[in-house]
Amino acid sequence: MKKKLDEVAACCGEVILGKPHPIRLALTCLLARGHLLIEDLPGVGKTTLAHTLAVSLGLRFNRIQFTSDLLPGDVIGVSVYDREKGSFKFVPGPVFAQVILADEVNRATPKTQSALLEAMEEHQVTVEGETRTLPEPFFVIATQNPTHQVGTFPLPESQLDRFLMRISLGFPGPAAERELLAGSDRRRLLATMQPRMNPDELVAAQVQVDAVHVSPALLDYVQALLRFSRSAPYFKSGLSPRAGLALVQSARAWALLEGRDYVIPEDVREVLPHVVGHRLVTAGGTGDGVRHFDEVAIP
Repeated sequence: MKKKLDEVAACCGEVILGKPHPIRLALTCLLARGHLLIEDLPGVGKTTLAHTLAVSLGLRFNRIQFTSDLLPGDVIGVSVYDREKGSFKFVPGPVFAQVILADEVNRATPKTQSALLEAMEEHQVTVEGETRTLPEPFFVIATQNPTHQVGTFPLPESQLDRFLMRISLGFPGPAAERELLAGSDRRRLLATMQPRMNPDELVAAQVQVDAVHVSPALLDYVQALLRFSRSAPYFKSGLSPRAGLALVQSARAWALLEGRDYVIPEDVREVLPHVVGHRLVTAGGTGDGVRHFDEVAIP
């Protein structure tokens, strides 16, 4: 399985230049059955990364451009009246795909943002009292512009908590940027890319993640991190049990990517900033509170 996953990462690396670590984090999030939030400036490759992951894994992909006038029905679908049959017919929205790109999600109103909540948590949507199951695997990648930019709405805490991980891409290094400027258009590369895995193989890999061993000592370490977040003066409020589950599952997925069937403390520390960074609010409201977790010793 590691060979297949390495091929997917390498395939994505041919399109997203100079960003192997964010690519592996995105794969980790998908293997852990989570949803991914990418927060960065426009133009650094957030949308391209989402599309590349979908193509390399052979998944059906839909993009939803979030704007201030987008309505919940534009996301999940609506019922329309069929004159010939004399009844209403449900027309599925773009959320009915395996990979959803919620592009610039914080440009939509909170009401529309909340339309994704049930889909992300339950993998289903309810319209007019009827529940409809979404395809599997189901993965939401949301991109977000920095909140200081004009026309953005802050994501509510309940929405942020539905994202397993948050990452950023940043600007490419000089060598990668030069190759990008001198090379082919990324969209043309996507058009010729062949999948390296299929959906069934991805589901099998996700099942393998659940089987990755977590020792009692490792769980002691995770609990120590949770207790620290709740008692340290650096944070307004601590991490929830759901955040702890997210941390363990992400560490399992990272271990599988590394070719191991057991988790080590370094796996936890690798994913920690990306799992808890968007769930914690520092006491001062600014700064990188995650760095304080270095005070928690590895057992």
